[in-house]
Amino acid sequence: MRLKFIKPLKLLVLITGLAIAFQGNTQDSQASDNTDRAVKPTSYQALLTLFTDWRVFERPDSLNGAPDYTVEAMRIKHQQLQSYQDRLSTFDISHWPVEQQVDYHLVRAEMNGLDFNIRVLRPWQRDPAFYTSIWTYQSDTPAHEGPTHAAIIELWTYSFPLSVEAEAKLTAELQSIPPLLQQARINLTGNARDLWVAGIKNITDQASDLQQLAEQTSSAGNAFQVALKHAQHATGQFAEWLQQQATSKTGPSGVGKQHYTWYLQNVHLVPLSWEEEVTLLKRELDRAHASLRLEEHRNRNLPPLKAISSEEEYAVRADQSVTQYISFLRDQDILPVRDYMDPAIRVRTGEFVPEETRNFFWTAVHFEPMTLWTHFYHWFDLARMQVEPHPSPIRRGPSLYNIFDSRAEGLATGVEEMMMQAGLYDDNPRAREIVYIMLAQRAARGLGSLYAQANIFSMQQARDFHVEWTPRGWMRDDLDLLGFEQQLYLRQPGYGTSYITGKYLIERLLAERGKQLEPAFKLSDFYAEIDAAGVIPVALLHWQLTGNDEDVQGLLKAQQ
Repeated sequence: MRLKFIKPLKLLVLITGLAIAFQGNTQDSQASDNTDRAVKPTSYQALLTLFTDWRVFERPDSLNGAPDYTVEAMRIKHQQLQSYQDRLSTFDISHWPVEQQVDYHLVRAEMNGLDFNIRVLRPWQRDPAFYTSIWTYQSDTPAHEGPTHAAIIELWTYSFPLSVEAEAKLTAELQSIPPLLQQARINLTGNARDLWVAGIKNITDQASDLQQLAEQTSSAGNAFQVALKHAQHATGQFAEWLQQQATSKTGPSGVGKQHYTWYLQNVHLVPLSWEEEVTLLKRELDRAHASLRLEEHRNRNLPPLKAISSEEEYAVRADQSVTQYISFLRDQDILPVRDYMDPAIRVRTGEFVPEETRNFFWTAVHFEPMTLWTHFYHWFDLARMQVEPHPSPIRRGPSLYNIFDSRAEGLATGVEEMMMQAGLYDDNPRAREIVYIMLAQRAARGLGSLYAQANIFSMQQARDFHVEWTPRGWMRDDLDLLGFEQQLYLRQPGYGTSYITGKYLIERLLAERGKQLEPAFKLSDFYAEIDAAGVIPVALLHWQLTGNDEDVQGLLKAQQ
């Protein structure tokens, strides 16, 4: 339990100590771990064993070379899930250190996630986009956003031309696409119209990605070429089938308020309801617009910001702004700056985009790059997971079902405004306007997603609301970003609001932690504590850092 002020020089000692603590209880638990599963487990080591077993079980079995999401397979999976939940329920964790109790609740949340997916969300039955296999980019969060199947192909990890080993690996991966899409025609019996229609684009995009892959691999061997051609044919045929079936799909796509709240509280561990999220996002949308008007008034005598207008200017500004941002973090003692942080952002700065094709975020970047670099706390997180892996196996990799979203998206969004308030734009006041524009955009899209999940809005209405309430016309309805975002948030309940609700929960944590430690509170120590705890739901983070388990106890009562 971390209740005392942690000095910077003690951070390494703390992390090392945590590693020892997580490895503890081994000797005294060996006897119980080697006995029958029916014996009541009492050790943290037994939880780690259960976690390993659970992660193996969670993955679907194979059917004809593809993951098995058939009705019978999912029925059996749901039935067997109960035995893992029963094993978990036998733990008495009341005497465990808080860090270990937090790990227990992470495992509990993951099991709830599979339960919800099988009972309610059923992406393999309702959502054609679930069957997308080709991913050409790395997500900026610990795992891909939204539901994905168990055999996705991370094409962005390959270098071309392919090595012999890489070609063999990619050949095997491509061979899973035809049987998966054949199975999808049987599994997809849902009537969620918006999910169905939107998902067609995901599959046609896959066809384009496979065509580009074919152009990159024209010299590959025969086995690879055969696998690729079969994948292309299956993808094209599947897209046509989806289009043919679309006219018969007439039902709603949202999960409804009651299911949404259950999922929010029991899987993502967010201590709010659908109604409370609506209230919070309305408030943040109003605050963002009002604050923008005040900023505009304050800056009325200043020259307007000028957008970057050339590739050369973009390269210089992007480079300079990363240096400036990292220096600000270090010089102002905002957070402990590690060697991996500068390159983590610098390789993600992109390139100049002509005005006519700039989406919302790249519009912001072309006016002031640092407004987006602050959101790139994501890349700090991912680099840290590689360079400084968490001592707990349960937190070392990404949690399933996007359970990380309140922390990952909430902190990244929160840092945008926090850095502004800490003085990042003191020499460029107009940039503050962009921060509030970005906040308004996220509140508007989150509200749209809430109404869509409640089946008050169609996805088109959610898109229209998103566009209408984003200032200055920066959210354009003619670019892919709009459709991507609202589709994702319809596919993954809770994700669209996590930027704002997570930000709110982080701010609550900052308020309580600051009050606990005043006058010794130090911002860089606060961020160091957050980083050391891993990318976990903010309710658990709050408990671990403050000792206050009020949110967690409330969530437990809600599940009963």
